[in-house]
Amino acid sequence: MRASIRTKLERLAERYEEVGRMLGDPSISGKSGQFRDLSMEYSRIEPVVQKYRRFRALELEAREAEAMAAADDAAMREMAEDEVRALRATIDTEERDLELSLIPKDSRDDSNIYVEIRAGAGGDEAAIFAGDLFRMYSRYADRRGWTVEVLSENRGEHGGYREIISRFVGRGAFARLKFESGTHRVQRVPATEAQGRIHTSTCTVAILPELAEVEDVPIADADLKVDTYRASGAGGQHVNKTDSAVRMTHLPTGIVVECQDERSQHKNRSRALSLLKAKLLAAAREKQEATQAAARRLQVGTGDRSERIRTYNFPQGRLTDHRVELTLYKLDDVIGGDLDEVIDPLQREYQAEQLAALSE
Repeated sequence: MRASIRTKLERLAERYEEVGRMLGDPSISGKSGQFRDLSMEYSRIEPVVQKYRRFRALELEAREAEAMAAADDAAMREMAEDEVRALRATIDTEERDLELSLIPKDSRDDSNIYVEIRAGAGGDEAAIFAGDLFRMYSRYADRRGWTVEVLSENRGEHGGYREIISRFVGRGAFARLKFESGTHRVQRVPATEAQGRIHTSTCTVAILPELAEVEDVPIADADLKVDTYRASGAGGQHVNKTDSAVRMTHLPTGIVVECQDERSQHKNRSRALSLLKAKLLAAAREKQEATQAAARRLQVGTGDRSERIRTYNFPQGRLTDHRVELTLYKLDDVIGGDLDEVIDPLQREYQAEQLAALSE
């Protein structure tokens, strides 16, 4: 274990003992606010300290077994060497788990999310690719037991979407998909290409966590312009006669959101306002994180679209994630919603960066 990580754990263990003594102090137990704060801190750090204690006990066992392995008796030495190997394997696993427990939890990880997919360069083929990406994420959501709600869509002339905004509802949605923000590039032969030439098109994806009640963003009425119009999607006579769709413009930033999924104007207004708040919070966080992430290869949660993050090469059946130098020849599986082999390496890279920051 790195010395800097061990030092942090030792300090955390000392703090755990200190807080435990303070909680037993009658002068503090009578102060409800201070007692509550200390109790919460104690509960938060207790699991990490207990893991560290188990880790140190394993290290002691390993040292004792290593001492036995130096014995003259051959049978005793062989038995001790087997024990050392088993203990070292357990220690490696426990060390990894212990280090990960030090990484601060992202309070947004369990949030529902808004998924925005927009066609970029490539015309009709980009719109078709946007449709492929939406189906990919929808199938992944289905595998995880999430639900998908389409908030607004602008269909392409030959299929797919110029733009589609949806809401994914399910525990851990942001944790799993927050690395998908960025430019996705596709290389394939379009159905309309008579000479069989490979075309390159792009789409941008943005993943925004839905705001919790406690994370509400205040918006002054004077800063908000609300327009209503008739929804353009399916819906029969109701859609043709009622201005149920809502477009909101946040005047100070120029951010525009639309919602036409619900038949009720009131519900569309509420959903659009929620999406607008999520965008404003994401913009504020992006600005704050930009300087911290400037030197990092993996742009986590910033929605940076300045360069491609992933290439989908259909002729070769190859997917490449350029942030972690990941190449998979399982493109059909990935497009079919099997995203875990793509997402897991990104999460491991993020964890490695967080641990490196802890060591500094």
